[in-house]
Amino acid sequence: MSSLPAHPFVRKCHRSRGFTLIELLVSIAIIGILVAMLLPAVQATREAARKTTCKNHLKQIGLALHAYHNAHRSLPTGCIEWRGFMAPPTHRQFAWSAFLLPFIEQQSLHDSIDFSLPFDSERNRVAAQTRVAMYECPTAPDRNLIRGQTDYGGLYGERIVDTDPSDGCFLYDKIISFRAIRDGLTNTLAVAEDVGGPDSEWINGRNVFVQAWGINDHEAWVGDNEIRSLHPGGAMVLFIDGRTLFMTESIDKSLLGKLITIAKGETAQYAP
Repeated sequence: MSSLPAHPFVRKCHRSRGFTLIELLVSIAIIGILVAMLLPAVQATREAARKTTCKNHLKQIGLALHAYHNAHRSLPTGCIEWRGFMAPPTHRQFAWSAFLLPFIEQQSLHDSIDFSLPFDSERNRVAAQTRVAMYECPTAPDRNLIRGQTDYGGLYGERIVDTDPSDGCFLYDKIISFRAIRDGLTNTLAVAEDVGGPDSEWINGRNVFVQAWGINDHEAWVGDNEIRSLHPGGAMVLFIDGRTLFMTESIDKSLLGKLITIAKGETAQYAP
């Protein structure tokens, strides 16, 4: 029997064709370009979120300083029993940030510290090793220090306007009240980022520093504590009145120095 003729509307089926090598390489290149274009935007978004968190940490520290002042009629001392040259190791050397613990919801940690002994005594070892999220900037690296790190330092003073370094808010064995800040709470810096500094432990009284250079200044010696951050273009700072802002690297050094001093009669204001 003869075969039936093919229907005039029936078409032959073609096998589906896969990607050629060239098409595959072009597709990969296009995807790579898209990822390269999107990555900076993703990184910028993440950094913006980290900056917001960092700013909030300083804001909470500012609120805690005001609460401390309301309770004690002064700011906490920058460091008690500073271990200066030839000072005995029995000096306790606790930082302002250790005394501030009850006011940042760390009462139990504060209570676990024996303040009658040095900060680095064996009795205080466990407490000193505790990480306190409020004292860390999320942009800063984890340095795995012996004790809990901090990325925020109290301003002892400056060496920009003059040679007197002890003209800030957090001094050794001395308390400062708001009344003593005659340059105005709005115009005086209290705390700033000090990322990567050599003395960056929240319990250690070395967590105060004298500013001698500009913000993120590459000429500053790495062995000094200075206003530094890993935020591009500047660093987060806290004024005594509780105002927190991102201070740019372009700020005039003389103005920066005047904003650190507390009672030298300078009329210094900063508006980003």
